Amino acid sequence: MHQWINALADHQSRGEACVLVTIIEERGSTPRNAGSKMVVSASGLFDTIGGGHLEYKALHIARQMLEEQRTTPHLERFSLGASLGQCCGGVTVLLFEPMAAVQAQIAVFGAGHVGRALVPLLAALPCRVRWIDSREQEFPEFIPNGVTKVVSEEPVDEVAALPPGCYCIVMTHNHQLDMELTAAILKRNDFTWFGLIGSKTKRVKFEHRLR
Repeated sequence: MHQWINALADHQSRGEACVLVTIIEERGSTPRNAGSKMVVSASGLFDTIGGGHLEYKALHIARQMLEEQRTTPHLERFSLGASLGQCCGGVTVLLFEPMAAVQAQIAVFGAGHVGRALVPLLAALPCRVRWIDSREQEFPEFIPNGVTKVVSEEPVDEVAALPPGCYCIVMTHNHQLDMELTAAILKRNDFTWFGLIGSKTKRVKFEHRLR
């Protein structure tokens, strides 16, 4: 059930482009109801919008969009009559949404309880995550797809290895380490976004020391 959800998450975790096809409108007799979805990749088809020639046409359109590397959504209306070889007689409107290959790179410093809550949520998004901590025992046994576990005795050294434009999130167990990471990330100054966990007092102290 809802095979398309797992397929979409899997493709995004692997950085493979695909198209999400959704029935957004139905009139009269149609094979499946509005809201039905399927995922189309260059080599696969996951879930169904009802089968038959409608699905074949949708598959062809989605694969053409992938071939042309289109990035904008596309709407198409289909009459389920003789021209499609389907006797339903209704009308279906399909939305084709290109899901591009992974773009965002995220570095999470800290495998404490907040990191363990955050990383699985990030793993469900179209991004790649580097999860960094010096304490291997803090990482869970299962690491989600799209997440690379990095055990490093010197987490600050990992800042230099991050790709330009990375999203950086610092939430370690140690305030001094947070400070050193913050200074290293700000010194690089090529991140897309940088967030640091902490109280208002911590923020004031960090801003004062960094200035």
